[in-house]
Amino acid sequence: MKLELERLSKQFKNKIAVEDVSTVLTEGIYGFLGANGAGKTTLIQMICGIVEPTAGEVKLDGKNTISMGEDFRDLLGYLPQEFGYTPGFTAKDFMLYISSIKGLEPRFARKRTEELLRLVNLEDEANHKVRTFSGGMKRRLGIAQALLNDPRILILDEPTAGLDPKERVYFRNLISGMSRDRIIIISTHIVSDIEYISDRILVMKKGRFILDGPAEELVREVDGGGWECAVPRKEWPEFEQEQCIVNAHNRDHVVEARVVSRKMPREGARMVEPTLEDLYLEYFGDEL
Repeated sequence: MKLELERLSKQFKNKIAVEDVSTVLTEGIYGFLGANGAGKTTLIQMICGIVEPTAGEVKLDGKNTISMGEDFRDLLGYLPQEFGYTPGFTAKDFMLYISSIKGLEPRFARKRTEELLRLVNLEDEANHKVRTFSGGMKRRLGIAQALLNDPRILILDEPTAGLDPKERVYFRNLISGMSRDRIIIISTHIVSDIEYISDRILVMKKGRFILDGPAEELVREVDGGGWECAVPRKEWPEFEQEQCIVNAHNRDHVVEARVVSRKMPREGARMVEPTLEDLYLEYFGDEL
């Protein structure tokens, strides 16, 4: 299976949201990483057929996905960034409702609903109203509905929004175990969501892919650019303004900081191994 994005662009009035994006995706996990407003959601909506491109096209095994129509949608599972639900539904009712929209056979839908609610740890909440759920529980329900038709292409837009740290770990393990024979796209601005489970990370800024590769390859972009240093507290305000700070920790009379810089940020700074977060901060620090 091969999903091709060919010179995709989308313009809204005077704003170009996505500009001339091309790539080829096969089975595996792909992280679309970028700050809010980078164009990730618009790109995903074009892949799903929700938004029509201004230019370019999406192809699956050489066929235009818009012309494929229902055949493409049958292969697709999608969790949008803003996950809508009917508050009066129970979790089970909601899953069966989505199953009917997707055209699933009722007996299969009931069995699949039980399996997926168990998979996302909502089995005991099956008969509870969705409106009573926490943000994390609603997000897990959203992941479950995206899997109803056992999709070959699974697209998740900011899937861990509202999840606590334990739920994030569970989500990453869940997705990692599902990657065989599937194309999985995870769009996020949270580095830890994709750093260890993605086969490729595509970094998006201002509507374009600016970096593309495995995490360990991308971090070489900042090789030699990660530093740790102790800054006297009285010097900290000026130092903070001048440097790209990844982390800072107050200790007695100094602030211990991790910094991304192409040169030694101050006397006595120690060079450290770069991380994907360092890379992210270097490229998006000006937008944060």
